[in-house]
Amino acid sequence: MKKLIVLAALALAACSTSPEAATAQFDDEQQSDISCLKHQDQTPGETYFDEGNWDTVVSLSILRYYTSNGTKPYCDGKEATAADQGWRRLYVRMGADQTNLR
Repeated sequence: MKKLIVLAALALAACSTSPEAATAQFDDEQQSDISCLKHQDQTPGETYFDEGNWDTVVSLSILRYYTSNGTKPYCDGKEATAADQGWRRLYVRMGADQTNLR
């Protein structure tokens, strides 16, 4: 039943997405329990920063990921990339606590 609810929410989100909606994909590492962060492959576009474009499913994924893992190091030992910094800025823009980030 839980999977059905998640699938229904995803389908609803896909139907309600506007043509101008952001196209970059946030990788939440399948919400796994992780010991280190992988770098994001894509940078969020400016449309992500417009509250009118915030998708509940995507927003909750970003909030959960960085709240749980934001203080962990990157697996390659390097600093955050420009793409990582973009998602982190969005996390804070959504009202999350900056102290959850490394």
